[in-house]
Amino acid sequence: MADIAELKQHLWSKMASSPFVMAGLVDSPRHHIPLTAQLDADQVDTLFFFAAKDNRLAPGGRAMVHFVAKGHDYFACLDGDIRIDNDFAQIDKLWNKHVEAWFPGGKDDPNLALLRFDIDSAELWEADMSLGGLARMLFGGKLKGSEEGSHAVVDSTAT
Repeated sequence: MADIAELKQHLWSKMASSPFVMAGLVDSPRHHIPLTAQLDADQVDTLFFFAAKDNRLAPGGRAMVHFVAKGHDYFACLDGDIRIDNDFAQIDKLWNKHVEAWFPGGKDDPNLALLRFDIDSAELWEADMSLGGLARMLFGGKLKGSEEGSHAVVDSTAT
């Protein structure tokens, strides 16, 4: 069972290897949408997303971001505020070939918006099951409480 510091560290390493999330505004009736998170090691508790200026998240406000790791062994629900933050230095720092494919006008594309999501709290789950627990699960046995994995609700994802 991982401790809270490990859970937080695992969040960032899992997101670095598969930065795909679902995000939506809390008070909106519209569905959440898939986005690729841009991670900046210098910005604690912050995710960035390149999006179009007319993206449904562009109006900003309270938002939720949901993450499932590529191996389906880690899950996170992140709560915070999202807003457009077109700081050119940050755009330049995060810019990459994948983003460029979506914005043919480059960093100066008139439709480009850099969304900043500041995390206020998070709920984290990690399935760190033992071999015995995996065998019981495969063959229909009952899991012990100590084999269910790790879980925490945190005010900061900083490690």
